[in-house]
Amino acid sequence: MTIPGLLLGHGASGTAATMAPWVEGLRERGVTARALDLPRGSAERAAGVFAAALAANRGAGAPLETDAAATPSPPPALSPATALATAPPGTALGGHSFGGRAASLAAARELAEGRPVAGLLLLSYPLHRPGRTDDWPERTAHWPALGCPVLLLSGESDPFARLDLLREAVRRLPRAELVTFPRLGHGLAPVLPRALDLAAAFLRSLAPADG
Repeated sequence: MTIPGLLLGHGASGTAATMAPWVEGLRERGVTARALDLPRGSAERAAGVFAAALAANRGAGAPLETDAAATPSPPPALSPATALATAPPGTALGGHSFGGRAASLAAARELAEGRPVAGLLLLSYPLHRPGRTDDWPERTAHWPALGCPVLLLSGESDPFARLDLLREAVRRLPRAELVTFPRLGHGLAPVLPRALDLAAAFLRSLAPADG
């Protein structure tokens, strides 16, 4: 069984280094992940980094994947070229907040152009700005195009994602699961072990059946 790897984007105020707990935690759970440095500003511009990462070595035969037979030992460190390579459908996209929005935009574009994305992991998706709940239809306008499996993890007290609106928005996704955490705001650090377990299980579920 080959488990898709994950390219992760950080939040608006972060860097690739801020996603280290996710990269390391997933590797401990037998999933290869790599964080990308995203430009500040628009999520549309940041989506281009995901697209470039997917295109970097497309067809090179070195996807960002994990052989389940090799776990639980963590995989060796990957060179940037190898980590960014993709041989579809071996790579999933995801990210925290701004990085998740950028990943979802990139995934929608890839799928619209006929290039597969294994799955999408959205961590504390910024459905709207705090106090500006009218943002959410625009921020999810591309969601119906996301035909890949999607897992959303969100705090029930997140000021960037009012829970009732998030549940309504998820209906736009053809293949999605939403998991929420009571009394949690914007960020999953307080429930990181549980969130990592859910993310790893999701990525394992994307592995194609042998034979």
